[in-house]
Amino acid sequence: MRKKVLVFPAGTEIAFEIHNALKYSKFVELYGASSVSCHAEFLFKNYIEGVPFPGDPGLIDALNKIVDEYGIDLIYPAHDSACLTLTEEQDKLHCKVVTSPIETVDTCRSKTKTYEFFKGEEFIPKTFASADDVKSYPVFCKPAVGQGSEGAMKVTDRDDLEKLLAGDEQYVICEYLPGDEYTVDCFTDRNGKLRSALIRRRERIRSGIAVRSRIIPMEDSVMKIAEKINSKMVFSGAWFFQLKRNTEGEFRLLEISARIPGTMGTTRNLGINYPMLTIFDMLGYDIDIINNGQDVLLDRAFISRYQTSVKYDKVYLDFDDTLYLDDKVNITMISFVYQCFNKGIPVILLTKHAKDIYDSLDKFRISKDLFAEIIHIEKDRDKSEYITAKDSIFIDDSFAERKNIHDKLGIPVYDLDMIESLIDWRM
Repeated sequence: MRKKVLVFPAGTEIAFEIHNALKYSKFVELYGASSVSCHAEFLFKNYIEGVPFPGDPGLIDALNKIVDEYGIDLIYPAHDSACLTLTEEQDKLHCKVVTSPIETVDTCRSKTKTYEFFKGEEFIPKTFASADDVKSYPVFCKPAVGQGSEGAMKVTDRDDLEKLLAGDEQYVICEYLPGDEYTVDCFTDRNGKLRSALIRRRERIRSGIAVRSRIIPMEDSVMKIAEKINSKMVFSGAWFFQLKRNTEGEFRLLEISARIPGTMGTTRNLGINYPMLTIFDMLGYDIDIINNGQDVLLDRAFISRYQTSVKYDKVYLDFDDTLYLDDKVNITMISFVYQCFNKGIPVILLTKHAKDIYDSLDKFRISKDLFAEIIHIEKDRDKSEYITAKDSIFIDDSFAERKNIHDKLGIPVYDLDMIESLIDWRM
Protein backbone atom coordinates (compact mmCIF):
# COMPACT_ATOMS: atom_id res chain seq x y z
CA MET A 1 0.00 0.00 0.00
CA ARG A 2 1.28 3.44 -0.91
CA LYS A 3 2.24 5.76 1.93
CA LYS A 4 0.67 9.19 1.68
CA VAL A 5 3.38 11.80 2.20
CA LEU A 6 2.56 15.46 2.82
CA VAL A 7 5.35 17.92 1.96
CA PHE A 8 5.14 21.18 3.92
CA PRO A 9 5.79 23.92 3.00
CA ALA A 10 5.55 22.75 -0.60
CA GLY A 11 6.87 25.91 -2.27
CA THR A 12 10.54 25.73 -1.27
CA GLU A 13 13.50 24.44 -3.26
CA ILE A 14 13.74 21.71 -0.63
CA ALA A 15 10.15 20.69 -1.37
CA PHE A 16 10.85 20.61 -5.10
CA GLU A 17 13.76 18.22 -4.52
CA ILE A 18 11.57 16.00 -2.34
CA HIS A 19 8.96 16.07 -5.11
CA ASN A 20 11.56 15.12 -7.74
CA ALA A 21 12.85 12.32 -5.53
CA LEU A 22 9.46 10.77 -4.74
CA LYS A 23 7.14 11.57 -7.66
CA TYR A 24 7.83 8.35 -9.58
CA SER A 25 7.79 6.02 -6.59
CA LYS A 26 5.17 3.29 -6.53
CA PHE A 27 5.46 3.34 -2.74
CA VAL A 28 4.46 7.00 -2.26
CA GLU A 29 1.46 9.19 -2.99
CA LEU A 30 2.53 12.82 -2.77
CA TYR A 31 0.61 15.75 -1.30
CA GLY A 32 1.79 19.34 -1.01
CA ALA A 33 0.63 22.03 1.41
CA SER A 34 1.56 25.72 1.46
CA SER A 35 0.67 28.81 3.41
CA VAL A 36 0.49 31.08 0.35
CA SER A 37 0.14 30.76 -3.40
CA CYS A 38 3.37 29.38 -4.84
CA HIS A 39 4.91 27.24 -7.57
CA ALA A 40 3.88 24.06 -5.77
CA GLU A 41 0.44 24.17 -7.39
CA PHE A 42 2.18 23.47 -10.72
CA LEU A 43 3.93 20.38 -9.33
CA PHE A 44 1.69 18.65 -6.81
CA LYS A 45 -1.41 16.94 -8.21
CA ASN A 46 -2.70 16.86 -4.62
CA TYR A 47 -2.25 20.44 -3.43
CA ILE A 48 -3.64 22.29 -0.40
CA GLU A 49 -3.19 26.01 0.17
CA GLY A 50 -3.84 28.34 3.09
CA VAL A 51 -2.10 26.40 5.86
CA PRO A 52 -0.78 28.65 8.67
CA PHE A 53 2.93 29.44 8.61
CA PRO A 54 5.32 27.45 10.85
CA GLY A 55 5.04 28.90 14.34
CA ASP A 56 1.63 30.48 13.73
CA PRO A 57 -1.33 29.57 15.97
CA GLY A 58 -3.53 26.95 14.40
CA LEU A 59 -0.80 25.25 12.35
CA ILE A 60 -1.03 21.88 14.10
CA ASP A 61 -4.83 21.85 13.98
CA ALA A 62 -4.75 22.71 10.28
CA LEU A 63 -2.25 19.98 9.53
CA ASN A 64 -4.18 17.43 11.57
CA LYS A 65 -7.31 18.30 9.60
CA ILE A 66 -5.42 17.56 6.36
CA VAL A 67 -3.92 14.39 7.82
CA ASP A 68 -7.34 13.10 8.89
CA GLU A 69 -9.15 14.11 5.70
CA TYR A 70 -6.63 12.61 3.26
CA GLY A 71 -5.25 9.78 5.39
CA ILE A 72 -1.70 11.18 5.45
CA ASP A 73 0.92 8.79 6.85
CA LEU A 74 3.98 11.06 6.96
CA ILE A 75 4.71 14.79 6.93
CA TYR A 76 8.00 15.72 5.27
CA PRO A 77 9.17 19.18 6.45
CA ALA A 78 10.72 21.26 3.66
CA HIS A 79 12.12 24.22 5.57
CA ASP A 80 14.27 24.57 8.68
CA SER A 81 11.58 26.42 10.63
CA ALA A 82 8.94 23.84 9.68
CA CYS A 83 11.33 21.06 10.63
CA LEU A 84 11.87 22.54 14.09
CA THR A 85 8.19 23.35 14.70
CA LEU A 86 6.86 19.98 13.54
CA THR A 87 9.53 18.08 15.45
CA GLU A 88 8.66 20.02 18.63
CA GLU A 89 4.95 19.29 18.08
CA GLN A 90 5.33 15.67 16.94
CA ASP A 91 3.26 14.35 19.86
CA LYS A 92 0.30 16.55 18.86
CA LEU A 93 0.29 15.52 15.21
CA HIS A 94 -1.84 12.64 13.96
CA CYS A 95 0.97 11.17 11.87
CA LYS A 96 4.73 10.81 11.90
CA VAL A 97 7.12 13.59 10.91
CA VAL A 98 10.13 12.72 8.75
CA THR A 99 12.72 14.22 11.06
CA SER A 100 15.58 13.63 13.46
CA PRO A 101 15.30 13.88 17.27
CA ILE A 102 14.37 17.32 18.61
CA GLU A 103 17.76 17.76 20.33
CA THR A 104 19.49 17.41 16.96
CA VAL A 105 17.05 19.63 15.07
CA ASP A 106 17.17 22.34 17.74
CA THR A 107 20.97 22.40 17.84
CA CYS A 108 21.25 22.48 14.06
CA ARG A 109 18.76 25.35 13.76
CA SER A 110 21.18 27.69 15.57
CA LYS A 111 24.78 28.18 14.49
CA THR A 112 25.55 29.48 17.97
CA LYS A 113 24.28 26.23 19.52
CA THR A 114 26.05 24.18 16.85
CA TYR A 115 29.41 25.82 17.47
CA GLU A 116 28.95 25.50 21.23
CA PHE A 117 28.03 21.82 20.87
CA PHE A 118 31.21 21.09 18.93
CA LYS A 119 33.42 23.46 20.91
CA GLY A 120 37.03 22.31 20.85
CA GLU A 121 36.81 20.49 17.52
CA GLU A 122 39.39 21.61 14.95
CA PHE A 123 36.75 22.11 12.25
CA ILE A 124 34.90 24.80 14.21
CA PRO A 125 35.90 28.28 13.01
CA LYS A 126 37.25 30.79 15.47
CA THR A 127 34.38 32.96 16.67
CA PHE A 128 34.15 36.35 18.38
CA ALA A 129 31.62 37.37 21.02
CA SER A 130 31.59 41.03 20.02
CA ALA A 131 33.29 43.65 17.87
CA ASP A 132 35.70 44.29 20.77
CA ASP A 133 37.09 40.78 20.41
CA VAL A 134 37.97 41.23 16.73
CA LYS A 135 41.63 42.22 16.36
CA SER A 136 41.96 42.00 12.60
CA TYR A 137 39.70 42.19 9.57
CA PRO A 138 38.02 40.93 7.47
CA VAL A 139 35.70 38.64 9.42
CA PHE A 140 32.89 36.39 8.22
CA CYS A 141 29.38 36.98 9.57
CA LYS A 142 26.35 34.77 9.24
CA PRO A 143 22.86 34.94 10.78
CA ALA A 144 22.72 32.82 13.94
CA VAL A 145 19.46 31.33 12.69
CA GLY A 146 19.22 30.80 8.96
CA GLN A 147 19.72 28.38 6.13
CA GLY A 148 22.27 27.97 3.36
CA SER A 149 24.60 30.88 2.83
CA GLU A 150 21.74 33.37 2.82
CA GLY A 151 22.70 36.51 4.71
CA ALA A 152 26.36 35.52 5.09
CA MET A 153 28.83 38.27 4.33
CA LYS A 154 32.39 39.43 4.54
CA VAL A 155 32.86 42.42 6.85
CA THR A 156 35.98 44.50 6.27
CA ASP A 157 36.07 46.99 9.19
CA ARG A 158 34.74 47.69 12.66
CA ASP A 159 32.26 50.36 11.61
CA ASP A 160 30.51 47.98 9.22
CA LEU A 161 30.53 45.23 11.83
CA GLU A 162 28.96 47.47 14.48
CA LYS A 163 26.26 48.58 12.02
CA LEU A 164 25.52 44.95 11.23
CA LEU A 165 25.32 43.95 14.89
CA ALA A 166 23.11 46.96 15.73
CA GLY A 167 20.27 45.52 13.64
CA ASP A 168 17.56 43.14 14.74
CA GLU A 169 19.28 40.08 13.26
CA GLN A 170 21.65 38.08 15.48
CA TYR A 171 24.92 37.18 13.81
CA VAL A 172 27.74 34.76 14.46
CA ILE A 173 31.10 36.49 13.93
CA CYS A 174 33.86 34.13 12.88
CA GLU A 175 37.20 34.06 11.18
CA TYR A 176 37.24 35.02 7.52
CA LEU A 177 36.76 32.01 5.29
CA PRO A 178 37.85 33.01 1.77
CA GLY A 179 37.97 29.57 0.15
CA ASP A 180 35.49 27.50 -1.83
CA GLU A 181 32.25 26.41 -0.20
CA TYR A 182 31.13 22.79 -0.02
CA THR A 183 28.10 20.74 0.96
CA VAL A 184 28.42 17.19 2.28
CA ASP A 185 25.24 15.16 1.75
CA CYS A 186 24.92 12.41 4.37
CA PHE A 187 22.64 9.54 5.29
CA THR A 188 22.51 7.88 8.69
CA ASP A 189 20.36 4.80 9.25
CA ARG A 190 18.19 4.08 12.28
CA ASN A 191 21.09 2.20 13.92
CA GLY A 192 23.23 5.34 13.86
CA LYS A 193 25.52 4.14 11.08
CA LEU A 194 26.72 6.72 8.57
CA ARG A 195 25.86 4.94 5.32
CA SER A 196 26.75 7.64 2.82
CA ALA A 197 28.67 10.92 2.70
CA LEU A 198 29.31 12.70 -0.61
CA ILE A 199 30.89 16.10 -1.05
CA ARG A 200 30.02 18.62 -3.72
CA ARG A 201 31.44 22.05 -4.43
CA ARG A 202 28.97 24.96 -4.46
CA GLU A 203 30.22 26.71 -7.58
CA ARG A 204 27.49 29.32 -8.05
CA ILE A 205 25.12 30.54 -5.36
CA ARG A 206 21.97 32.64 -5.63
CA SER A 207 20.00 33.75 -2.55
CA GLY A 208 21.81 31.18 -0.44
CA ILE A 209 20.99 28.31 -2.81
CA ALA A 210 23.63 26.46 -4.83
CA VAL A 211 22.48 26.73 -8.44
CA ARG A 212 25.66 25.12 -9.78
CA SER A 213 27.08 22.22 -7.80
CA ARG A 214 29.60 19.53 -8.68
CA ILE A 215 30.40 16.19 -7.05
CA ILE A 216 34.12 15.99 -6.20
CA PRO A 217 36.33 13.29 -4.65
CA MET A 218 35.96 12.92 -0.90
CA GLU A 219 38.96 14.03 1.17
CA ASP A 220 39.92 12.11 4.30
CA SER A 221 39.69 15.25 6.43
CA VAL A 222 36.09 15.85 5.32
CA MET A 223 35.12 12.24 5.96
CA LYS A 224 36.55 12.53 9.47
CA ILE A 225 34.38 15.61 10.08
CA ALA A 226 31.30 13.71 8.86
CA GLU A 227 32.09 10.79 11.14
CA LYS A 228 32.72 13.08 14.13
CA ILE A 229 29.41 14.90 13.61
CA ASN A 230 27.57 11.61 13.22
CA SER A 231 29.17 10.19 16.38
CA LYS A 232 28.08 13.14 18.52
CA MET A 233 24.60 13.84 17.11
CA VAL A 234 21.65 11.53 16.48
CA PHE A 235 20.29 11.70 12.94
CA SER A 236 17.41 9.87 11.29
CA GLY A 237 17.99 9.56 7.56
CA ALA A 238 19.24 12.41 5.37
CA TRP A 239 21.20 15.37 6.69
CA PHE A 240 24.00 17.61 5.47
CA PHE A 241 26.67 20.01 6.57
CA GLN A 242 28.48 22.85 4.85
CA LEU A 243 32.16 23.72 4.91
CA LYS A 244 34.36 26.55 3.72
CA ARG A 245 38.13 26.76 3.53
CA ASN A 246 39.97 29.30 5.67
CA THR A 247 43.06 31.30 4.66
CA GLU A 248 45.25 28.22 5.23
CA GLY A 249 43.01 26.06 3.05
CA GLU A 250 41.65 24.08 6.00
CA PHE A 251 37.98 23.08 6.19
CA ARG A 252 35.80 24.92 8.67
CA LEU A 253 32.18 24.19 9.51
CA LEU A 254 29.51 26.66 8.44
CA GLU A 255 26.41 24.78 9.53
CA ILE A 256 24.69 21.43 9.96
CA SER A 257 21.10 20.75 9.00
CA ALA A 258 18.95 17.75 9.88
CA ARG A 259 17.10 17.76 6.57
CA ILE A 260 17.80 17.41 2.88
CA PRO A 261 19.21 20.39 0.96
CA GLY A 262 17.49 21.69 -2.16
CA THR A 263 20.44 20.69 -4.33
CA MET A 264 20.58 17.08 -3.16
CA GLY A 265 19.47 16.14 -6.67
CA THR A 266 23.18 16.12 -7.49
CA THR A 267 23.72 13.05 -5.34
CA ARG A 268 20.30 11.62 -6.23
CA ASN A 269 21.48 11.38 -9.82
CA LEU A 270 24.35 9.19 -8.68
CA GLY A 271 21.67 6.71 -7.64
CA ILE A 272 21.30 7.72 -3.99
CA ASN A 273 17.74 8.90 -3.37
CA TYR A 274 18.07 10.30 0.15
CA PRO A 275 14.40 11.28 0.67
CA MET A 276 13.21 7.81 -0.37
CA LEU A 277 15.89 6.09 1.72
CA THR A 278 14.90 8.23 4.71
CA ILE A 279 11.27 7.13 4.46
CA PHE A 280 12.19 3.45 4.06
CA ASP A 281 14.57 3.60 7.02
CA MET A 282 12.02 5.44 9.16
CA LEU A 283 9.45 2.73 8.42
CA GLY A 284 11.88 0.07 9.63
CA TYR A 285 13.07 -1.33 6.31
CA ASP A 286 16.69 -2.31 5.86
CA ILE A 287 18.16 -0.23 3.04
CA ASP A 288 21.02 -0.62 0.63
CA ILE A 289 22.75 2.02 -1.46
CA ILE A 290 23.89 2.07 -5.07
CA ASN A 291 26.41 4.73 -6.09
CA ASN A 292 27.07 4.86 -9.84
CA GLY A 293 30.25 6.80 -9.13
CA GLN A 294 30.27 9.09 -12.16
CA ASP A 295 30.95 12.82 -12.24
CA VAL A 296 27.76 14.86 -11.81
CA LEU A 297 27.40 18.60 -12.38
CA LEU A 298 24.09 20.25 -11.54
CA ASP A 299 23.23 23.66 -12.97
CA ARG A 300 19.82 25.24 -12.73
CA ALA A 301 17.99 28.41 -13.61
CA PHE A 302 14.39 29.57 -13.53
CA ILE A 303 11.93 27.21 -15.21
CA SER A 304 8.55 28.38 -16.48
CA ARG A 305 5.41 26.36 -15.98
CA TYR A 306 2.00 27.57 -17.08
CA GLN A 307 -1.69 27.55 -16.37
CA THR A 308 -4.03 28.63 -19.16
CA SER A 309 -7.79 28.92 -19.44
CA VAL A 310 -7.92 26.77 -22.59
CA LYS A 311 -10.32 23.82 -22.43
CA TYR A 312 -10.24 21.10 -25.06
CA ASP A 313 -11.43 17.55 -25.51
CA LYS A 314 -9.69 16.85 -28.83
CA VAL A 315 -6.34 17.71 -30.42
CA TYR A 316 -5.59 18.07 -34.12
CA LEU A 317 -1.87 17.68 -34.74
CA ASP A 318 0.36 18.24 -37.77
CA PHE A 319 3.18 15.80 -38.58
CA ASP A 320 5.86 17.47 -40.72
CA ASP A 321 8.22 19.70 -38.71
CA THR A 322 5.83 19.38 -35.76
CA LEU A 323 5.74 15.84 -34.42
CA TYR A 324 9.19 15.40 -35.88
CA LEU A 325 11.78 18.13 -36.37
CA ASP A 326 15.15 18.05 -38.15
CA ASP A 327 14.55 14.38 -38.89
CA LYS A 328 14.18 13.56 -35.19
CA VAL A 329 11.16 12.97 -32.96
CA ASN A 330 10.11 16.19 -31.22
CA ILE A 331 10.47 15.08 -27.60
CA THR A 332 8.25 17.81 -26.16
CA MET A 333 5.51 17.11 -28.67
CA ILE A 334 5.54 13.36 -28.18
CA SER A 335 5.39 13.97 -24.41
CA PHE A 336 2.26 16.03 -24.95
CA VAL A 337 0.73 13.30 -27.14
CA TYR A 338 1.30 10.77 -24.36
CA GLN A 339 -0.12 13.21 -21.82
CA CYS A 340 -3.29 13.36 -23.92
CA PHE A 341 -3.31 9.56 -24.11
CA ASN A 342 -3.06 9.33 -20.31
CA LYS A 343 -5.93 11.79 -19.90
CA GLY A 344 -8.14 10.13 -22.49
CA ILE A 345 -8.04 13.10 -24.88
CA PRO A 346 -8.07 11.90 -28.51
CA VAL A 347 -5.31 13.17 -30.80
CA ILE A 348 -6.02 13.27 -34.54
CA LEU A 349 -3.00 13.37 -36.82
CA LEU A 350 -3.98 15.77 -39.61
CA THR A 351 -1.26 15.89 -42.23
CA LYS A 352 -0.35 16.70 -45.82
CA HIS A 353 2.76 14.54 -45.56
CA ALA A 354 4.28 13.90 -49.02
CA LYS A 355 5.15 10.25 -48.31
CA ASP A 356 3.24 7.30 -46.90
CA ILE A 357 2.39 8.52 -43.40
CA TYR A 358 2.42 5.01 -41.91
CA ASP A 359 5.90 4.31 -43.28
CA SER A 360 7.11 7.59 -41.81
CA LEU A 361 5.56 6.83 -38.42
CA ASP A 362 7.34 3.47 -38.48
CA LYS A 363 10.61 5.23 -39.34
CA PHE A 364 10.35 7.30 -36.15
CA ARG A 365 9.04 4.33 -34.09
CA ILE A 366 5.79 6.20 -33.41
CA SER A 367 2.85 3.86 -33.03
CA LYS A 368 -0.20 4.64 -35.15
CA ASP A 369 -2.27 3.48 -32.17
CA LEU A 370 -1.32 6.67 -30.31
CA PHE A 371 -3.79 8.51 -32.51
CA ALA A 372 -7.56 8.30 -32.44
CA GLU A 373 -7.49 8.94 -36.20
CA ILE A 374 -4.92 9.61 -38.90
CA ILE A 375 -6.18 11.88 -41.68
CA HIS A 376 -3.85 12.13 -44.68
CA ILE A 377 -5.09 14.88 -47.01
CA GLU A 378 -3.99 16.33 -50.33
CA LYS A 379 -1.77 19.41 -50.52
CA ASP A 380 -4.52 21.58 -52.01
CA ARG A 381 -7.13 20.69 -49.40
CA ASP A 382 -7.97 22.93 -46.47
CA LYS A 383 -7.34 21.40 -43.03
CA SER A 384 -10.31 23.30 -41.64
CA GLU A 385 -12.60 20.96 -43.60
CA TYR A 386 -11.53 18.06 -41.37
CA ILE A 387 -11.80 19.72 -37.97
CA THR A 388 -15.25 18.95 -36.63
CA ALA A 389 -14.86 19.19 -32.84
CA LYS A 390 -15.74 22.60 -31.46
CA ASP A 391 -13.82 22.20 -28.19
CA SER A 392 -10.51 21.34 -29.84
CA ILE A 393 -7.07 22.81 -30.40
CA PHE A 394 -4.88 22.78 -33.50
CA ILE A 395 -1.08 22.39 -33.49
CA ASP A 396 0.99 23.14 -36.59
CA ASP A 397 4.36 24.74 -37.31
CA SER A 398 2.89 26.62 -40.28
CA PHE A 399 1.67 30.15 -39.49
CA ALA A 400 -0.51 30.11 -42.62
CA GLU A 401 -2.26 26.93 -41.48
CA ARG A 402 -2.73 28.27 -37.96
CA LYS A 403 -4.04 31.60 -39.23
CA ASN A 404 -6.51 29.89 -41.53
CA ILE A 405 -7.85 27.60 -38.81
CA HIS A 406 -8.06 30.39 -36.26
CA ASP A 407 -9.93 32.72 -38.64
CA LYS A 408 -12.35 30.07 -39.94
CA LEU A 409 -13.05 28.04 -36.82
CA GLY A 410 -12.09 30.32 -33.94
CA ILE A 411 -10.34 27.55 -31.99
CA PRO A 412 -6.99 27.98 -30.18
CA VAL A 413 -3.98 27.30 -32.39
CA TYR A 414 -0.47 26.45 -31.21
CA ASP A 415 3.04 26.68 -32.63
CA LEU A 416 5.81 24.43 -31.33
CA ASP A 417 7.15 26.99 -28.87
CA MET A 418 3.74 27.19 -27.17
CA ILE A 419 3.42 23.50 -26.28
CA GLU A 420 5.18 24.05 -22.95
CA SER A 421 2.04 25.83 -21.75
CA LEU A 422 0.04 22.63 -22.34
CA ILE A 423 2.33 20.33 -20.34
CA ASP A 424 0.92 19.27 -16.98
CA TRP A 425 3.79 18.74 -14.52
CA ARG A 426 1.64 17.78 -11.53
CA MET A 427 2.34 14.43 -9.92
